[in-house]
Amino acid sequence: MIPIKSFRERRHSLASQMQAGVAIVPTAPEQVRNRDAHFPYRFDSYFYYLTGFREPEAVLVIVADAEKGLSKHILFCREKDTEREIWDGFRYGPEAAREAFEFDEAYPIAKLDEMLPRLLVDQPAVYCALGNDGAWDGRLIGWVNRVRQQSRGGVAAPAVIRDIRLLLDEMRLFKSQEELQVMRHAARISADAHRRAMCSVQPGMREYEVEAELLHEFRRHGAEAPAYTPIVAGGANACILHYVENNARLAPGDLLLIDAGCELNGYAADITRTFPVDGKFSPAQKDLYQLVLAAQAAAISEVLPGNSWDAPHIAAVRVLAQGFVDLGLCAGSVDEVMESEDYKRFYMHRTGHWLGLDVHDAGEYKQDGAWRPLQPGMTLTVEPGCYVRPAENVPQHFWNIGVRIEDDVAVTGTGCEVLTSTAPKTVAEIEGLMQHREA
Repeated sequence: MIPIKSFRERRHSLASQMQAGVAIVPTAPEQVRNRDAHFPYRFDSYFYYLTGFREPEAVLVIVADAEKGLSKHILFCREKDTEREIWDGFRYGPEAAREAFEFDEAYPIAKLDEMLPRLLVDQPAVYCALGNDGAWDGRLIGWVNRVRQQSRGGVAAPAVIRDIRLLLDEMRLFKSQEELQVMRHAARISADAHRRAMCSVQPGMREYEVEAELLHEFRRHGAEAPAYTPIVAGGANACILHYVENNARLAPGDLLLIDAGCELNGYAADITRTFPVDGKFSPAQKDLYQLVLAAQAAAISEVLPGNSWDAPHIAAVRVLAQGFVDLGLCAGSVDEVMESEDYKRFYMHRTGHWLGLDVHDAGEYKQDGAWRPLQPGMTLTVEPGCYVRPAENVPQHFWNIGVRIEDDVAVTGTGCEVLTSTAPKTVAEIEGLMQHREA
């Protein structure tokens, strides 16, 4: 668990960057699944990043005053209600939440509309995620207008509304050692789940049976949930990038592509492995698999401080383009294939994304129009792939083979750390592990 002092320090850091003004950060609302049943609740990542507080119906308000060197952290949350706790479970209530999460003040959420206009009086700016939620935008404008109505009494309303995400995204992009420890743990759990899937799969199983093995491993090690809907794609389904039906039967000779990671204490893991259902790669499958593996190795070797965000992608594409030429999938020189982007018939996505509280985590990829340099503390995925659909100009032995290999990588001071390295990925490791499955 990340200590409460870290959340408090983040709030102070945000207030320091704001200089003067009021930040308003609501958590996510509960969502109805059907009729009166709700989806499992998941807090807003920005709110959680600043508070560590997991209950719904909560809002964080930070009042910053750099001239005085002060910042005030206020939580609005549900009141303590022992009767509701019988139905819905424990809730802190304002006073206990203030003490446990080290806020300066805490109030019932019902007082938000009453108190916010007072907190906005004579403040130069409001920091919020304007445009993210229309209902919240309306409430914010209402609060500001209520302050404006007091102008004859010498009261000034905030003149500027600023996007708080510009500050928070940059903060979230750089992971602390505490965050990295959580992410390493999530990575280990997720890697074990992929090993379990490799040891469990048999021809004739349904994709969802393998998915159940993943979910079992996640939960038995304390992860809250999958970090995203798992992709369990056998055979031709592996050529569908966002396949989530997970209901087809697995046939002998198929490859199985699994893209799945757990969420632990709010932080995501994101691993993809591809392996043969019957435990042995065919020659064509091995050719494409080892090509993708080589592309990933080239990409990971470029995850170095000072290299551009795009460097791993370029490295992966060059290896893939050469392989596509060598295997007869693309014609021409490597440079011609890259320039024409003919490789995109078989590799159409980027090689990674930021990773953290969100699977596709916060943070800009470019600064001033240029790919930003990688720096220690950044965490990203490295996930090249190859997806071969049937076509007249494609060798038939490659048809319906989809391969993706994905790891979670943290940039260090001297290179990088592969957080998910315990998930088998060489041909020898995979075939060796699967050879000892129970029949």
